[in-house]
Amino acid sequence: MRKLIFIIVLIFLTVAPATFSAAPNNGKYRYNDPRLGEREDVSNKFTFVRIMFGEFHTGWPLGDGPIGWSHDYPEAGLHFTKILSEVSKIPINLDMNEYIFRFDDPDLFKYPLAYLCEVGDMDLTDEEVAGMREYLLRGGFLLVDDFRGSWSMQNFADYVRRAIPEYEIKELDVSHPIFNCFFSIKSLDDARSYARYKPTFFGVEDKNGRLMMIINYNNDVSDYWQWSNDPFSPIEDTNTAYKFGVNYVFYALTH
Repeated sequence: MRKLIFIIVLIFLTVAPATFSAAPNNGKYRYNDPRLGEREDVSNKFTFVRIMFGEFHTGWPLGDGPIGWSHDYPEAGLHFTKILSEVSKIPINLDMNEYIFRFDDPDLFKYPLAYLCEVGDMDLTDEEVAGMREYLLRGGFLLVDDFRGSWSMQNFADYVRRAIPEYEIKELDVSHPIFNCFFSIKSLDDARSYARYKPTFFGVEDKNGRLMMIINYNNDVSDYWQWSNDPFSPIEDTNTAYKFGVNYVFYALTH
């Protein structure tokens, strides 16, 4: 275990993987709202970051109603990083809302794991598709969550094919290392269904067999993170969701 912790710390020290518009500004990617992008470089510790796409509005919490990519923000990230710090020795930035990036923001590459949700609504520019490709091939890892139905999967798969056409989305089973790299998950059926849909897990591997993304299809682990402090939220469901999330982080930081 000490050897694994040392490896994780070494990674952080040595590897740095719209109604509102965003544009480069003196070499720094500029957003027209101060809540977006990197406010200071905190990449020396694990930081939970999120991908945005499409329109940005000025309301609650980041839109006039919870627009797709902002679902479960910021509670899910705050709760998850707290649990991650309790079960591991990973250096973590706690008690801060996750940074929000577009795929074509170069600062994204400093952060090895990024959260992306509601991809059925995803609408990317050519520049963002190119940024998605660069992030993944440089060693970045995407946690794709909180979406359901064949139409949503088709929309997301189309962007994956545009970004990394040489690689394929494939279904994962419980024998994959991502489900056993920290907690040993015995059955993928432990994941709770999203409405009437059966949770299924997909991934995309690079040429070396490294998983570049985990796709929680018909699943929503972050919803259980968000509501884990609600006394009416079933503890087994939230514990299971945290186990999946912790495994995802450990896999991302060690592969």
